[in-house]
Amino acid sequence: MSALKLGAITEERPIKLTVELPAAVHRDLIAYGEALARETAEATPIEPARLVAPMLARFMATDRGFRKGRRSSQAG
Repeated sequence: MSALKLGAITEERPIKLTVELPAAVHRDLIAYGEALARETAEATPIEPARLVAPMLARFMATDRGFRKGRRSSQAG
């Protein structure tokens, strides 16, 4: 298996956010948490709720259009 895009999950002060996910996305998050636990030698799978924030952060950090728009709005 190739390396996952996420590394170890860091602990930060959380902000509570409630979202509804399709069942298929939830199943994929469970599978991803299991794969990430194997890759990072965690004893137990990473809970889906702990994956959402780092995945969204990674997505936004690698989205060129978002970064460009954000820079433009901060400059002006």
